[in-house]
Amino acid sequence: MARSIDHRSTSRLEVILTNAVELSFLPRSRCFSRKALARLLCGALLSTGCASYPTVPQDDRANLVRELTGKRRDVFLRLSFYVMPFFGDPSKKLLATVPPEEVRLVKQPSGEPLNPGPVEAILPAGTRVEITKVEFPAALALSERSLNTPRALPWIYLRAGSRDGAPLILVLKAGIRSQEEFVAELERYLSDADLTPLMSSWSDVVQLAVRTKTAIIDMSGEALEMAWGYPDRKEISFVDSVRNEQWIYGKQRRAYLADGRVVQRETGKEEP
Repeated sequence: MARSIDHRSTSRLEVILTNAVELSFLPRSRCFSRKALARLLCGALLSTGCASYPTVPQDDRANLVRELTGKRRDVFLRLSFYVMPFFGDPSKKLLATVPPEEVRLVKQPSGEPLNPGPVEAILPAGTRVEITKVEFPAALALSERSLNTPRALPWIYLRAGSRDGAPLILVLKAGIRSQEEFVAELERYLSDADLTPLMSSWSDVVQLAVRTKTAIIDMSGEALEMAWGYPDRKEISFVDSVRNEQWIYGKQRRAYLADGRVVQRETGKEEP
């Protein structure tokens, strides 16, 4: 059934379209179906070089939305996350495994990364969360996203326990082209299994380090990954029979491991 748009919604759309391609002729009283409206908006975006970004095919997107949000879906954070502002959008909060100065989701006109804002809280690995919405960078979604947000990437909306207020946004990487790739990427951050048994096998000191996103000497690589997240790259070498690894995060943070355990770390700050 066609979906009518009231004068206020149509006026908002007119502003978007007029700013893009001067389509001021859009009638106020006409009714548009959602698909027709999407095509019209997509055409306007195409003409300005702001078309929908390559993403998962439509059928796969529908399947993912049904599977992830069709019924109550509780999962667990696989890593510890910072909670911070969503690039000036007060209606959302950003989840990131790196501190604000290392976030590389949005670039300023100068080419420098845009800092989303200060850390407001930490959600530790193992936190139970609910997936409330899955949003792909299609034309309609792009039209509603602020230019100062990672608008070209998939967004996962989460709610942590009884946490009220703005939804938590987990931003996935670019270039995901299939349902299988999407699920694989999501599973890097969210786990179907409760992580409590694993984490409870660690010492209290290591558990605290994971909860506070701190790297400490002698923690395992698995615990380090939960605390600091995935490194930008790893450099691996062998001396005699010892496997040496350097985990590199941004420009300042480093962790050095020998046979799977942290032996040294650098944070760019005074070490405790």
